[in-house]
Amino acid sequence: MFTKLQKYGFLFSELVKRDFKKKYKRTVLGMLWSLIGPLLQLLVMSLIFTRFFGRSMAHYTIYLFAGNLVFSYFKESTNTGMCSLVDNAGIITKINVPKYLFLLSKNVSALINFLLTLCVFFLFCAMEHITFSWRFIALVYPVGCLLFFNIGVGMTLSALFIMFRDIQYLYDIFTMLLMYLSVIFYTLDSYSERTRYLFYLNPVYVYIRYFRIIVLENRLPAPSFHALAAFYAVTAVGMGAFMYVRYNYKFLYYV
Repeated sequence: MFTKLQKYGFLFSELVKRDFKKKYKRTVLGMLWSLIGPLLQLLVMSLIFTRFFGRSMAHYTIYLFAGNLVFSYFKESTNTGMCSLVDNAGIITKINVPKYLFLLSKNVSALINFLLTLCVFFLFCAMEHITFSWRFIALVYPVGCLLFFNIGVGMTLSALFIMFRDIQYLYDIFTMLLMYLSVIFYTLDSYSERTRYLFYLNPVYVYIRYFRIIVLENRLPAPSFHALAAFYAVTAVGMGAFMYVRYNYKFLYYV
């Protein structure tokens, strides 16, 4: 895979540039929307949910921002990844190139947007007097796991989307449900300990929780937490790779 990335490095870089430019084509503010969009979302959610959930909680804005930041990255990456093969049908049917290049370019574009917003997140942390420590370096781990998880989910979705276009509408409903199960704007204080463990079946919540433990609690998660984050990433990539290997020959027929 890495050998092919080097071989098609120029094409891959051009795909990333195209995807990034296409997103902000004919907009006045351009790339600034990468920062303004999440901030406006945070503002709306803060106005709505602070009154109900954040009155008795310290640093609720950071708590909310962390959840929204991770979930937005997951949603953008998987949504664009789902359409990556269909959007590039004209290239796929004419040139023999690895099809996962188109999916990876979408993920890199989403990652750039995420990292830009992450800078704003750190600025908010400073404004909220959050203590910055060496533990913040450990945020690289959940971001890396989430990157691979998004790639794996995107591979599965893009393969299914070529054959079943209904996936797009079903996934919209699924992500809405997942958002409410990812504990973005509420806490688990009112749930029993057994019920809280059920939320760890949601990979997105695991990555959100990882962020909050480091930023808000200023500590590293337990080793089992690291293993769970890696397990979801490896499983997603494995499933995605299986879909591409098994149905690769069918892509040209359906696209």
